[in-house]
Amino acid sequence: MAKRTKNPTFGEAVAEVERILADLEQDEVDIDRLSGEVKRAVELIQVCREKLEKTDGEVRELVAGLERKDQDEETDAGSGEDLPF
Repeated sequence: MAKRTKNPTFGEAVAEVERILADLEQDEVDIDRLSGEVKRAVELIQVCREKLEKTDGEVRELVAGLERKDQDEETDAGSGEDLPF
């Protein structure tokens, strides 16, 4: 069984979910472990979702900041300043 980390990175979480799914597809999970493995997969999928949502929000904020900067520069360009960017 692979090492389980409490706060896995996105890549670690995806890799562990893939391992669990592969074991399930190949009927390699003992019935006594089945519930625990499915529970772990659900936890890891939630971790991945949270990380994706956080990253999506951060990227959107960065892009919005660039768009605001572009708009500000367009306004400044109209004032006669010659800016290269």
